[in-house]
Amino acid sequence: SGGDFLEGTISRWLEEALAVFGTTRGEQVVIGSSMGGWLALLLARALRQRGEGRIKALVLIAPAVDMTEELMAAKFTAAESEAMHRHGVVEQPSEYSDEPYPITYRLIADGRQHLMLGAPIETGCPVTILQGALDPDVPPEHARKLLSHIVLDPVTLTLVPDGDHRLSREADLRLLEEAIARATEA
Repeated sequence: SGGDFLEGTISRWLEEALAVFGTTRGEQVVIGSSMGGWLALLLARALRQRGEGRIKALVLIAPAVDMTEELMAAKFTAAESEAMHRHGVVEQPSEYSDEPYPITYRLIADGRQHLMLGAPIETGCPVTILQGALDPDVPPEHARKLLSHIVLDPVTLTLVPDGDHRLSREADLRLLEEAIARATEA
């Protein structure tokens, strides 16, 4: 999506996901990777609250549920916490870019409005989670924690022993294709 990343919040991205979903008809399989996995779960919750049960299945790749709290703020060093407090932004090195990854106070504060890992998560559909065991960004323990909260719907967790965060190797993409095929056939 376009726009200034520094202006991004979970609320904004959820609104955008709802708008895109609103252009669809019939049942849909929703796929989300990393933060997109959290957004997919938030989308499912928002649609259920509206009485719309059109999500046929969720396919989540390394879902970073509650990432602003669990995977970011909770792991800030003292210096990063101070920088966040003083400047409203922390820049962390990125494994995927030469540019640092900016984390804003706005993103962290807004994320607190959307935390899911304190209560059962009801999706109303089958959930497939693909998770790399060597993922440094969303550790396998985080996927297991999510799994323990999805107690009302069928859920499958596939742990890829030598998989990283992106799960973008040919074998990983085959796993994703198979998961999507199962979700669309059901």
